[in-house]
Amino acid sequence: MLTAQESGVFAIAPTAFDDAGAIDFASMSRLAEFYGEVGCTGVTVLGIMGEAPKLAADEAQAVAAGMIRDFPGQVVVGVSAPGFAGMRRLARDVMDAGAAGVMIAPPSTLRTDEQILTYFEQAVEAIGTDIPWVLQDYPLILSVVMTPRVIRSIIETLPSCVMLKHEDWPGLEKISRLRAFEREGSMRPISILCGNGAMFLDFEMERGADGAMTGYAFPDMLVDVVRLSQDGRTDEAHDLFDAHLPLLRYEQQQGVGLAVRKYILAKRGILASAAQRKPSGVLTEAAWREVDYLLGRLARLDPRAACTPA
Repeated sequence: MLTAQESGVFAIAPTAFDDAGAIDFASMSRLAEFYGEVGCTGVTVLGIMGEAPKLAADEAQAVAAGMIRDFPGQVVVGVSAPGFAGMRRLARDVMDAGAAGVMIAPPSTLRTDEQILTYFEQAVEAIGTDIPWVLQDYPLILSVVMTPRVIRSIIETLPSCVMLKHEDWPGLEKISRLRAFEREGSMRPISILCGNGAMFLDFEMERGADGAMTGYAFPDMLVDVVRLSQDGRTDEAHDLFDAHLPLLRYEQQQGVGLAVRKYILAKRGILASAAQRKPSGVLTEAAWREVDYLLGRLARLDPRAACTPA
């Protein structure tokens, strides 16, 4: 079960599809094995980058069950839904299947701190207080701004919240403020894993993050950066991170980032196809050439980027 002491890298898993749009369960199994081989502590499925809204309910359950079966570590399942009935059903089903916890994002309609706190109180009431869960804070996409104070209120009010997926931007000061709450005793300690395609992971670790929960095409690099940072080898962590930064930046483009990520995972031999389920972002031939160029430059410093063309 997920706890407030988690650290390391929880990879955000894409959902693999074949060229016809059907779920490619063989590629999902390879993906699970790959995440285990490179040292990921956990995997998160059915997140925003997992194309969860494009899946039918039975497909979502099948994807989650497959990852729980094939990944050797902890699996977190995104259960955000328009209504609490669907959220409860998926949450209970995946926990029964062996998930470590679930992740809940706020709906975009929330505006005030009271609305935000009330929503999560009702969500926890729906899924059950026995399920550990991750609070997803992603205002750039979700349009819900959660201040450090409202996050503290959620954590203090709802003991089953054990982790924050921090994706505010800029967000370094938010991490520092939350850790200050902990030091002064006004908030219980909680695991903080960071997203945003790991764009700021190097400094997020220095501000007190416990690791990453994101989906960059080189999770093995994220594992190394987190480990180096935790070992106090700051310069080495920054050097490795900086080598990947041009590709990280390219992959972080809104609307096409998942296409880039899947393309690289296909080049790495993990996914059989880079296909997304429609509607989806599409990259031009010029964009593919740019990604290949960035991979070639990165391979001079990190041989893991020497990929065979997809």
